Amino acid sequence: MKNKIVIGLERLIADPPEYLRGKRLGLLSNPASVDNEFNHASAIIHRFFPGQLKALFSPQHGFYAEKQDNMIESNHFMEPQLNVPVFSLYNDTRIPTREMFDIIDVLLVDIQDVGTRVYTFIYTISYCLELAAKLKKKIVILDRPNPIGGTQIEGNILSGNLASFVGRFPIPMRHGLTIGEISQFFNQEFHLDCDLTIIPMKGWKRQMYWQDTGLFWIAPSPNLPTPQSCMVYPGQVIFEGTNISEGRGTTLPFELFGAPFLDNKKIKSEADKLIKGAFLRPANFEPTSGKWQGRVCRGFQIHVTSKKEFKPYLSSLILMQLIIKYHQNDFKFKEPPYEYEFERMPIDLILGSKTLRKKLTGLKDLIGLSNQWQKELKNFKSISGKYHLYE
Repeated sequence: MKNKIVIGLERLIADPPEYLRGKRLGLLSNPASVDNEFNHASAIIHRFFPGQLKALFSPQHGFYAEKQDNMIESNHFMEPQLNVPVFSLYNDTRIPTREMFDIIDVLLVDIQDVGTRVYTFIYTISYCLELAAKLKKKIVILDRPNPIGGTQIEGNILSGNLASFVGRFPIPMRHGLTIGEISQFFNQEFHLDCDLTIIPMKGWKRQMYWQDTGLFWIAPSPNLPTPQSCMVYPGQVIFEGTNISEGRGTTLPFELFGAPFLDNKKIKSEADKLIKGAFLRPANFEPTSGKWQGRVCRGFQIHVTSKKEFKPYLSSLILMQLIIKYHQNDFKFKEPPYEYEFERMPIDLILGSKTLRKKLTGLKDLIGLSNQWQKELKNFKSISGKYHLYE
């Protein structure tokens, strides 16, 4: 029997807080911002707080989550049914402006995160926290599950000199926090000093993956169509910084990866000895857009066989290193720009490290290297643990 999770949005409506009475409300949301009966947060808030909803805000990929890739902006527009402005926070600026916040007193945030450092929604929220603090506005986060669980953390901590919109604060690639927890963590530890309230879920436990929640999955962005794509994403996203297709333009983004030049027999024979909790099934695919559009790519589909054993980030680093080993002449790191960074290498921004790329190309022992991250991960766990809302 699956647990029945009551998300923050439903708890807000079940017991509307007094501090929202008569206040002008904004809402940061996208298509995944629905209750258990598929009602969208904007319609719910409009119904329960009549006349109070004054503005909507959208993160990367747009209010309707239709924009496919990075650096594809969405526009501001008027939402026709509610007749309120929708301000895109992935437009000419990724940072909200004073003018956008002038028409609201409180910003409600109902966003589905995916538990990975490079997913930009958490930084959009962090910029909202900063501006709200300056303008003495309140932010209320309606919490949602971390689809890849709240117990496993993985990867190197982002280096301060590689801060960008795909990594603003020193956190690991897989952070193990809900959107409410990580917002609290940013707000306190990095002194954003916003008047912030989290409305927690009821019934969610840290060890739960999305499949354990009993909730319906709605893609928060076009290339994370299933909970399975979220499981591999903390690792497979690193291929965005290379000429290897990460499966965009296919029906299985991030689960499929490859290139026309890949020798999947050689890669599989080594990878199978090193990667735990997943099966690499050789697969040919032809992307309809993005890298290698219209060309047949040889590669793999990653099938996660044990969520507990599988380490997505380490697994993808191993795969990238094997591709470099066998395809030195064909493999390439992508050149800038990437997420509005025009000088720094995309792979360095994604990995959050200047040295990791050299270790990949130098064919250094990655399992030994990942063991060296344990000390900084232990430190992150003890700091971030202060913000845990669920046991």
